[in-house]
Amino acid sequence: MQHRRTQPRLIQAMMDTWKLPDLRKKILFTLGMLVVFRFLAQVPLPVVDLDALQELFRDVPLIGMIDLFSGGAMSSFSVVATGIYPYITASIIMQLLVPVIPRLQAISREGEFGRQRINRITHMLTVPLAALQGYGMITILAAEGVMLPIGPLATATTVTTLVAGTMFLVWLGELITERGIGNGISIIIFGGIVASLPEMIGRGFIAADDPEGLTAFIILALATLVLIVIFVEAHRRIPVQYARSTFRSGRMYRQSGSTYIPLRVNTAGMIPIIFALAMMQLPGTIARFVGGAEGTGFWATVYTMFQPDTWLYQGFYFALVIGFAFFYTMVIFEQMNLPQTLQQQSGFIPGVRPGKTTADYLNRVIRRITFGGALFLALVAVLPFLAQQVTGVTVIVIESTAMLIAVGVALDTMKQLESQLTMRRYEGFLK
Repeated sequence: MQHRRTQPRLIQAMMDTWKLPDLRKKILFTLGMLVVFRFLAQVPLPVVDLDALQELFRDVPLIGMIDLFSGGAMSSFSVVATGIYPYITASIIMQLLVPVIPRLQAISREGEFGRQRINRITHMLTVPLAALQGYGMITILAAEGVMLPIGPLATATTVTTLVAGTMFLVWLGELITERGIGNGISIIIFGGIVASLPEMIGRGFIAADDPEGLTAFIILALATLVLIVIFVEAHRRIPVQYARSTFRSGRMYRQSGSTYIPLRVNTAGMIPIIFALAMMQLPGTIARFVGGAEGTGFWATVYTMFQPDTWLYQGFYFALVIGFAFFYTMVIFEQMNLPQTLQQQSGFIPGVRPGKTTADYLNRVIRRITFGGALFLALVAVLPFLAQQVTGVTVIVIESTAMLIAVGVALDTMKQLESQLTMRRYEGFLK
């Protein structure tokens, strides 16, 4: 028993999970779906010059962000090159529209049936977004000379294939959520990030000619990992008490209990980084494809200003991440409607009156802790640039956004595994 207690919780949870047939089946199913995803990511469409595409990736960071959400499928322009980015965009749009449009707000309050309808609308919105992204990718690649000459019919066929690939990945992710372990969409992104690790390690060995800079780079990467884990798990506990009245044997009894509301420091997740990166890369990308990347014209100046290797760019990027973090957090927090939920469940915060006073108190708390979460996200966003400035290592880059996604998915998946284990141990105890 003592040996069992001294084992790391992660390793012990994995060992216990593998011993249970149903959980083992879920894990194997998840791994099988990831194998299918990685296989599709290696099936290229015969319409691009892959060598020219790799060079374009080095010049246009925005395409690298799309490649991150496609799990590396964009770098080979495979049948799933658009990845699940259109679905993520559609989900974000729906989250922003639900509190604004009364009809959608009414649908969201219909319980499980309402969630299914919102999910169906999200799927429908994903199709045109995937088609738009696919056509935009083809247009950009053609302008850069990466796309081979194709006619209108071949273009339509390619766009249709990319849309089908996106919807297949969404279906694959939902299968993982239903029959596997963890959130399927996040697991697919996680699989793509993990698949890129060998290449990153290889670049690290290439940079080994500067051992001091490489050592500092590794230390900074490990410190970043620890910082991400701390802030992903950090939350503020708001104490809540419940008072309920029950009628038994002709008498009224009052029962009470206490719990807490966990308000996360980083409620917005990685969404602010995605928004800010898209906003910062858009002007430079437009300037490049208009033809102003070279010369002294207006578009050339815009292209130069919005290059990631400048302090001005990183300063604007830092500020945008903070702004989007506050905006998205407040949107999500308003949708939770915690004051009304507490009042309906006969709950209250000690020392705070129910109703508007509780709402003001919670809004004040969420704004304070979001300030820390926003600074954390902004630091994570500019960390690759800072790491290169401090260590002088430019061959490899700390993919801080990828690390943030990977850590969040890993922690959420482990929590699901532990909850599954707890539930089965409880059932076994009853038996």
